[in-house]
Amino acid sequence: MERIEVRAVRRVRGDDLLRLYREAGWWKPSAPPPPGYLEALVRGSVCFVGAFCERRLVGMGRALSDGVSDAYIQDVTVLRDFRNRGVGGRIIAEIVRCLRRRGVDWIGLVAEPGAHTFYRGLGFRAMRGFRPMRWRGR
Repeated sequence: MERIEVRAVRRVRGDDLLRLYREAGWWKPSAPPPPGYLEALVRGSVCFVGAFCERRLVGMGRALSDGVSDAYIQDVTVLRDFRNRGVGGRIIAEIVRCLRRRGVDWIGLVAEPGAHTFYRGLGFRAMRGFRPMRWRGR
């Protein structure tokens, strides 16, 4: 089995990042990203964690935050060929470590359908009485 290294990074190869977004269904296969878009995703994250197999990005997760109080984890995904090896859990653990080192003590996320069991196993709990919402404009 290949060795997978999980660590916080400040930049990744754009084609590797795009492959993850496309496989997760978050980016249309036919649409190229605008110039600088992928780099801004990484740069604009308070913590961006990658999972690497032989220098190739095979998983990722990131956190958005003011860096001192609250944080939201998002875009956690692992390439299909590398799933069920604990990589996703290691990514989450590294994001949480990164945030806790900064003093962030409120860490939340919105779990996709079917993912709540995964996150529950990592210490996350449903926020009773709250509902995620998204602005759609008028």
